[in-house]
Amino acid sequence: MSAVIETVGTGFRVRLERRPEHTVEEVWSWLTENDKLSRWFPELRVENLREGGLIMFDMQNGTFEQMEITKLISLSVLEYTWDEDRVRFELYPDHNGCRLVFTEELNRVTEHTPRDIAGWDVCLDVIEALMNGREIVSRKDIWQSKYERYAKVFKEL
Repeated sequence: MSAVIETVGTGFRVRLERRPEHTVEEVWSWLTENDKLSRWFPELRVENLREGGLIMFDMQNGTFEQMEITKLISLSVLEYTWDEDRVRFELYPDHNGCRLVFTEELNRVTEHTPRDIAGWDVCLDVIEALMNGREIVSRKDIWQSKYERYAKVFKEL
């Protein structure tokens, strides 16, 4: 599934959706528990799971970027800052499991934006694969094809 990209005010909203055949509780645990989070996004760590708490991004150079949790509704909404932008995960119960909606509010598009969105798209694929007991062997190959597609889309904006 590709992202839906729309103009919002002076910025953009990117939306990705998945329908994992797993409970809201299980999917929530992959978004908020560090042992599971590290399996799909090893640079992220939840420091304090509450509004005003922090998500830490390991810059891989001994420093960490702090991202503030701006909205938290247990088993439903996790939203936090990402530099000048905002990422949000929403979970909705569904008859076959749940619906996972990821959005990123972008203040501006840069040459790095297609890379980031391709990365989030792959991350959602990885979460679903891990919940299903599978590993994605070459994330880079999947990322590359998604990146090429998003680079074209963002170039046309």
